[in-house]
Amino acid sequence: MPDSDDKTSSAPRVSRGRSQRRPQSQPRSQEPDRILPSSERLQQQNTSESLMALRSKLPGGSNGKYPSEGSQKLQTTTSANNRWRSSSTTPISPTKSKGTASSTRVPLPPERVMLRTANKPARGSMAPLISGLRLLIFGIGIGAIAGTLLSVLDPTTRIPSTSTTVPQQKIQPKTAATVVLPPQSGLKLSQEVKPLKTILQQLAAKNAGLLPGVFFVDLDTGAYVDLNGASTFAAASMIKFPIVVAFFQDVDAGKIRLNEMLSVEPKLIGEGSGDMQYQPVGTKFTALETATKMITISDNTATNMLIARMGGATALNQRFRNWGLTATQIRNLLPDLSGTNTTSPRDLANLTALVNQGDLMSLRSRDRLLDIMRRTTINTLLPPGLGPGATIAHKTGDIGTLVGDVGIVDMPTGKRYIAVTMVKRPHNDSRAQELIRQISHAVYEQFSQAPVVVPPNASR
Repeated sequence: MPDSDDKTSSAPRVSRGRSQRRPQSQPRSQEPDRILPSSERLQQQNTSESLMALRSKLPGGSNGKYPSEGSQKLQTTTSANNRWRSSSTTPISPTKSKGTASSTRVPLPPERVMLRTANKPARGSMAPLISGLRLLIFGIGIGAIAGTLLSVLDPTTRIPSTSTTVPQQKIQPKTAATVVLPPQSGLKLSQEVKPLKTILQQLAAKNAGLLPGVFFVDLDTGAYVDLNGASTFAAASMIKFPIVVAFFQDVDAGKIRLNEMLSVEPKLIGEGSGDMQYQPVGTKFTALETATKMITISDNTATNMLIARMGGATALNQRFRNWGLTATQIRNLLPDLSGTNTTSPRDLANLTALVNQGDLMSLRSRDRLLDIMRRTTINTLLPPGLGPGATIAHKTGDIGTLVGDVGIVDMPTGKRYIAVTMVKRPHNDSRAQELIRQISHAVYEQFSQAPVVVPPNASR
């Protein structure tokens, strides 16, 4: 017959098929689909399907009785296939229904899908936890590094280490400050000339009652002779030599101008040597003129004016100590007839060497100073013992108990040497001047015989 297979099948089969397929031909939700909106229709469909799925799992079905095998499978397969296809994406293996010839791919019921997804955590749900753990680990690492850096850089953690070094840094400058300047020595000595020293000792022995102090140094070779050179003697007017050195040092420092005007004051007038003492009070002289008179004519008033201008005796004595002059000290203004101002032959020789080398002043000031000292008017001590053609830049001193002379000698051969001779004597004993002349001549003869050796860096 041309009809379908349903009309030719047996009665029981047709009865079962019609009873199961009747909901498909006339679904209950077909009419509401036309009225309800799609969202509400989907929600209602999901609710009804969930209830049907739960009833199908009960032992007795919806009426408490076990349904037939074919009816149960067909109902489950048809409902899942037609109504739950869009709610689950998990495929299951195909099952064959007894009432159909073909197999269908039925999705899992919603409750089984929910059970599987509940038992298996979603990948997206773990992302926040993993990210949180990573941030926690990263934060701990950054915190540890930051804590280490702060502990190193924190000043409070460095107090124990620096507290022991800071006092040392403060103590060291104080220790150096006690010696404002290390004692300077311009003397570059090689060996003492023993034959010359023997000659000088013989000359001193012939003059009983005279105590000579001698220091001569060959600036080219370093050869020297020392006879009581470290002994302290009254300085007399030889104290004016370190004073004039301090004066030119202040000129170089800009503390004094050469054309600066200095006034004669009553308290600074010194009797004895010089002519400034006879000038009216308030008479003005330039600083350079004052210094020149102090050396060339040994003016005592000029000396006192410069001492006052440079801060007094205490300030000058400190400077002398800084130069390494251990015995040189000003105790009174001039004239110091009692000999309280002191020095030593070695101090004066050391100071002369520093001046010659330009260590205490500029070369310009050194040359000006030596030029002034070459114009000294008293030439009765060292100069007579020199040979023809020799020149000397010097400063003399003469009081009742002492006579002396200090200077730099330039020989015609080109040799230069330092000469210092001081003689302590009975009051105004004239033998002292003669002894100085004899000593000067003996030294000049000895250095004339010695070969001239001029080092490349020798100061001339």
